[in-house]
Amino acid sequence: VVNEILRLNEDPNVQGLALDLPESAYSSKVLNAVKPEKDVDGLSDVNLGRLVRGDAYDCLVSPTACAVMEVLENLDGKKVLLVGASGALGASLQCMLQRRGAMTMSCQWKSPQLQDKLHHADVVVVGSTKPEDIPASWIKPGTVIVNCSRDFQSEKHRWGQQNNHPVENDVCSLAIAMRIQNMVKNIERWIQSQQYRKWDLHCLKLQPLSPVPSDIEISRAQSPKAVDVLAKEIGLLTDEIEIYGQTKGKVRLSLLERLKDQPDGKYVLVAGITPTPLGEGKSTVTIGLVQALSAHLNINSFACLRQPSQGPTFGVKGGAAGGGYAQVIPMEEFNLHLTGDIHAITAANNLLAAAVDARILHENTQSDKALYNRLVPVVNGVRGFSDIQLARLRRLGINKTDPSTLTEEESSKFVRLDIDPSTITWQRVVDTNDRFLRKITIGQANTEKGFVRQAQFDIAVASEIMAILALTTGLADMKERLGRMVVANDKKGQPVTAEDLGVTGALAVLMKDAIKPTLMQTLEGTPVFVHAGPFANIAHGNSSVLADKIALKLVGEKGFVVTEAGFGADIGMEKFFNIKCRASGLVPNVVVLVATVRALKMHGGGPNVTAGAPLKKEYTEENLQLVADGCCNLQKQIQIIQLFGVPVVVALNVFKTDSPAEVDLVCEIAKRSGAFDAVPCNHWSAGGRGAVKLAQAVEKAASQKNSFKYLYNLELPIVEKIRIIAQKVYGAQDIELSSAAQSQVDRYSQQGFGNLPICMAKTHLSLSHQPERKGVPTGFILPISDVRASIGAGFIYPLVGTMSTMPGLPTRPCFYDIDLDPTTEQVKGLF
Repeated sequence: VVNEILRLNEDPNVQGLALDLPESAYSSKVLNAVKPEKDVDGLSDVNLGRLVRGDAYDCLVSPTACAVMEVLENLDGKKVLLVGASGALGASLQCMLQRRGAMTMSCQWKSPQLQDKLHHADVVVVGSTKPEDIPASWIKPGTVIVNCSRDFQSEKHRWGQQNNHPVENDVCSLAIAMRIQNMVKNIERWIQSQQYRKWDLHCLKLQPLSPVPSDIEISRAQSPKAVDVLAKEIGLLTDEIEIYGQTKGKVRLSLLERLKDQPDGKYVLVAGITPTPLGEGKSTVTIGLVQALSAHLNINSFACLRQPSQGPTFGVKGGAAGGGYAQVIPMEEFNLHLTGDIHAITAANNLLAAAVDARILHENTQSDKALYNRLVPVVNGVRGFSDIQLARLRRLGINKTDPSTLTEEESSKFVRLDIDPSTITWQRVVDTNDRFLRKITIGQANTEKGFVRQAQFDIAVASEIMAILALTTGLADMKERLGRMVVANDKKGQPVTAEDLGVTGALAVLMKDAIKPTLMQTLEGTPVFVHAGPFANIAHGNSSVLADKIALKLVGEKGFVVTEAGFGADIGMEKFFNIKCRASGLVPNVVVLVATVRALKMHGGGPNVTAGAPLKKEYTEENLQLVADGCCNLQKQIQIIQLFGVPVVVALNVFKTDSPAEVDLVCEIAKRSGAFDAVPCNHWSAGGRGAVKLAQAVEKAASQKNSFKYLYNLELPIVEKIRIIAQKVYGAQDIELSSAAQSQVDRYSQQGFGNLPICMAKTHLSLSHQPERKGVPTGFILPISDVRASIGAGFIYPLVGTMSTMPGLPTRPCFYDIDLDPTTEQVKGLF
């Protein structure tokens, strides 16, 4: 019984549970197994406690007790005896009777004081069957008897005195009606809970220290709220959150259906100028901004961030949880594993890679008949096609469902994909910077029968499956996209997909939990979605469409969702607008452009900035000329944003080495160059309080007229779309395609993929293809060395110059500083 109750507790389609069990089965264990909010009999300890405390609205009351109260009138000063009414029913009755002014007594049938108490009672409420040996003469004339025992329909236990006034049958009918009333009350509550509710967010207090401690020390000094508490504060229902430990949880996509009629909040994108190799703090600005909005301006806001890759975390760049007093906590959980999404992507990606090579091997070593018998085996004497095989038959124009009816030609067509190994584009992945996997040879074991080919590993976050996760709008859409992924061409030049290999369903199964955004919180207890993490210089570099859509519903019409695009505005932001906005249908209200004095000095001619090396004095001492010269890059990035018709607010991420004059100069030039506003921010050292002026500027800018537009029309030829991006965004004079790139463009156009958006794979360290060219390079020809396609994700990606999809480890990686305390199990050294 308890197991069935627990199952029904978790069924979102069940809004109430009524128990109809033998008397002996009504144990405390059974009664308290029912969730209080589904307990229509009002018998759980929680509902009884609420009743006693006077929380009438929050509790469900026993229908039988309600029925008794309904039939009794004028109780003020009356003596009411409860006989055989113990447990939950007795407690409910005593509480309700006393509230109505009655004096209550209680005893069991075997009590020696029973006759005396019956003689003095004005009302007798019978809670269990009267024994035969209790005479009716013990009741004084005129006493009202209410029989609410479980067998109250039985005639043999009536008291039988005409001058008494039993109301047994009234209670019988009313108790049933009251139970239905409780169910209606539950349904009304459920309907109300489905509507949008104002947040009841309790923010966490910050006490910033100076000097600012390390990121992990700051993270560990704050005590985060339990994630189920945070979920309730922002209006999530119990069945919409899946808890992963204490501080993170997956949010179910059913939330989108529940809030589909809720207006969206404002949509803010955080981008940046061309960064130094150290990064300029876009994640930190994103988090500082939402901390300011929610914790200091009392405006609902959500940050939507990408999940960090293990590669940079253990390589040179470090984690991506923000920094200082503007970060996601616990930062070690954010940076390590999280809820396993990247592992799911790795498993799915490599399953598909294994399927490609295995299929080539089996086709090379078996006849058509042997292949057919193995692909469509006899199971329990019956041979049948799976659903995905039937779908392949339909794509081939073979409208048959009986395996025995295929001709030899149809059978051969069905079993042979005829993959051309030289055209395989699907690579294996691992989430580690492992440069020695950039080119490998596979198939050297004798069991592979001489099928040897060159291949490579990419980093996991460069997988097309990661890009699909970031762009998908739901499970059905994700399955379709996974099936459309092109892994190679056949020997006739036609694309071979994951659907052709029969692996789509298995990929979807591996990804079924990864599709749900992960809920975490900032240092000030404001909500954050962490979901997806495609690289911005390889893929489109934005967090998921699903996280943004759910967050926009949750914040409400006056709230803000702040998301981040990878690297400079020329890369991540351009892809956000032309790829992500097309996939989501969402229109941004404002762009926050992050700049630093450090990066501007580099663009103004300052010395090289190298990760891990001390900064030169030009970056730590005031130099207004370098700053002024470097603002050309800031001005160019503002112009790029204006191409899309969206207002821009410049956020100057202030470092302690920046002088007031340098800060004022940048803000003045930014406003002169067309920014709606330019604001210095100190969130790294002060938390949300240090970004309040930025939040106010963003709020004002988001109310401005928005004339958002895409940069190019999808119907344009592939080469023309590449040229538009190169000339209008990067400032190139023209583009130059290698013969291999031109050949691929021709092939994709012929295969029907020409109308997809473009995702440029380019260095993030310069507007050009040459990392050493800072500022605003002009007059250059942009070389396109290759053109590839992510058909499932839905974009064509040209490779500019030499772009690696597998980063390498530096001489001294971050892992030198990362350690685990075996006693406390605390992680050390992350930043």
